[in-house]
Amino acid sequence: MASFFDTLSDRLDQAWKPHRRPSALRSYRCVCQRPVFFRNSECLACHSPLGYEPSRAQVLALRAAPQAPGLWELAEDSAPQRFRRCANFESPAGCNWLVPEHDPTPLCRACRLNRTIPDLSQPDNAVLWHRIEAAKARLVSSLLALRLPVRSRIGEDPQHGLAFDFLRGLPGGPAVVTGHADGIITLDIAEADDAHRERVRRQLHEPYRTLLGHLRHEVGHYYWERLVAGSAWLESFRTLFGDERRDYAAALRRHYGEGPAPDWARHHVSAYASAHPWEDWAETWAHYLHMVDTLDTALSFGLEAEDLETGYEPFTPDCLYRPQDPDAARFLSVVNAWTELTGVLNELSRSMGQPDFYPFVLPRAAVAKLQFVHLVVTHAAEATVAASAG
Repeated sequence: MASFFDTLSDRLDQAWKPHRRPSALRSYRCVCQRPVFFRNSECLACHSPLGYEPSRAQVLALRAAPQAPGLWELAEDSAPQRFRRCANFESPAGCNWLVPEHDPTPLCRACRLNRTIPDLSQPDNAVLWHRIEAAKARLVSSLLALRLPVRSRIGEDPQHGLAFDFLRGLPGGPAVVTGHADGIITLDIAEADDAHRERVRRQLHEPYRTLLGHLRHEVGHYYWERLVAGSAWLESFRTLFGDERRDYAAALRRHYGEGPAPDWARHHVSAYASAHPWEDWAETWAHYLHMVDTLDTALSFGLEAEDLETGYEPFTPDCLYRPQDPDAARFLSVVNAWTELTGVLNELSRSMGQPDFYPFVLPRAAVAKLQFVHLVVTHAAEATVAASAG
């Protein structure tokens, strides 16, 4: 079975000059053939119930299972498998994911990763949590599509699993610090408040700050510990990103006190990436997820580049970390497609008087690091597939 990246690359070969080929990985249709979207739980046209089935990566129409209250079948499945809705369907999270009938956990693949949710008795917390869960669902769907290991630290893998704490600071109490530690990702839920997040973005002189960006960055730290630390990748990581044994706290103090190095843009995907090798990895990881998920979405809705003329100089194999890799040309085509797409989307954003869609410029060194992330992801996916087959 082809991997997510292989499928994405094949679709780019077809749709991103010169051929047209319909695709549907981020666009979905109800049984009535009207378009439906990732977070929908009901078709607005025919009112069919909908659910996201993560093993198929599809939003699908449902029908009530006969003589089985609370269970659902897929409306177009001739050999019906039965599902429950995630236990968070009726909560403020409004989760539309499905859980197989015999799964002992009432929560879906995304919601079971929660260790702490906000205190819903407090004003606004329900709204903020809903926004966070929408971002987290998109994150987890991408991780699953890439076949990365995604298991809950709470009930599935206490040693190596992943979990989320969504916290809000109390008046006069200590601030909640967004970050990752030993498989636990903490997020200050104030980040789901647009005004707060924009204020912090401006204070820190960041070009981009979103909930999804936070989650992609922090999960990058988790996967560094899971996939790189202590592995055969570590020495290559140090060659590309630097030695992570540098004093991390001192590096962050220096970054916030003195700012990034003057030449950061030649070596890193963002200014913050220059603070420490761990942050360089997490920022590069987040941009890899930005790239593959956004390109997949663009192709899913039929956006193609047959007539696109951006004038950008494409990246060439000498930019890569491992140009001799058998997958190098395919990876390079994805990066160049991303450059073309974001160039046009930036211009569209400017036409609406909005900030740039992708306010970053990829230097050659960052392209090499992106390929390194891609190789780590690909290797991990192969291991996941082999483990499930065995």
